Amino acid sequence: MTLISKKKITYPIQDKLRHYLRDYDRESQLPVTYLELTRISGAFPLLDRKGRDTLWETVFYEPQALRELSEGLAQVYALLKTAGDLSFTDHLIADRIDYCRFGNSNPFRVRIVNQLNDNYDYFYVKRADASRVYGLELEHLLSPNSMNYLVHGDTLIEEHIAGIPGDDFIRDHLQRPHLNQVRIAKEFVKFNERCFARLLGDMRAYNYVIDVTPDFEDEQYRVRAIDFDQQCYEGKKNMYLPQFFKDNRAVVMLCSQLLEPETIRQYQTEERTLMARRARSERYRLKDLIDCLRQDEVSPPEKVTQLKTQLNQHHRTGQFSACRSMGDVVRLNLLLTLGRGKR
Repeated sequence: MTLISKKKITYPIQDKLRHYLRDYDRESQLPVTYLELTRISGAFPLLDRKGRDTLWETVFYEPQALRELSEGLAQVYALLKTAGDLSFTDHLIADRIDYCRFGNSNPFRVRIVNQLNDNYDYFYVKRADASRVYGLELEHLLSPNSMNYLVHGDTLIEEHIAGIPGDDFIRDHLQRPHLNQVRIAKEFVKFNERCFARLLGDMRAYNYVIDVTPDFEDEQYRVRAIDFDQQCYEGKKNMYLPQFFKDNRAVVMLCSQLLEPETIRQYQTEERTLMARRARSERYRLKDLIDCLRQDEVSPPEKVTQLKTQLNQHHRTGQFSACRSMGDVVRLNLLLTLGRGKR
């Protein structure tokens, strides 16, 4: 069983990463900040449809503050979705704001409602943390998923990622008769490979979702990370392999029961090949990002040393010993892992 050592340290966004965000249109002036959302008047627990505690609280504000926040949050949504075209905001309203005390980022979740048709969408307001930003960017560049987010000062805005939370899926969907278990097992193998290649940690079941897409004969599935706090932070190699978390044991058992070792190697190679192609396609932007990461501090020195030792053993090499930062470790792990995908 893999355990998180302690609560993660929050790392500020340094100047070099800030310049990267400006160069690639990730930074924008925001009308509402994380700090402003913390000035709440009260809160009550948010329960799901079955009456279970969601670990979120619905917060409320003084009437005047709520009106100002609602207008500003509608503008934030426009910045995120329509590049700041405010002509759509007249019929948008932030009708609910939730807060989560659990985890590292303590996010706010904002529900935006279109008053013309009652359709709603969500986005998240979080404290900007360099680890999380690096995680979002690596996901955008190396995974099949595009990431939509904005940064301003100490505030991070993230688009909602739709899907069934992994823990709910394992509990309520995994044994359903119509489920294509082989496809789920295949996607988990590929997800495991993506996380390890770019060193995204802590993929316990509630930190990813299952995106289900009906196909002409069956359903297709994709496992998507939704939490990027533990991007290249921990020192234990197994922290970057979702297969070692207790929450994921039911899916891991499914993989071992339904997939032959040769098939697992095939899916791993397929995913490494796709990641290598994405890395080549985005090589200039990826190099800019990795250059920032190599000069940044995103993990305590003792964790960097521990991970270098364990990755040397994993890859049967001594090359990690020469790495001076966690960014160097990520760069070398990508080179060694994705290099195998090209064979």
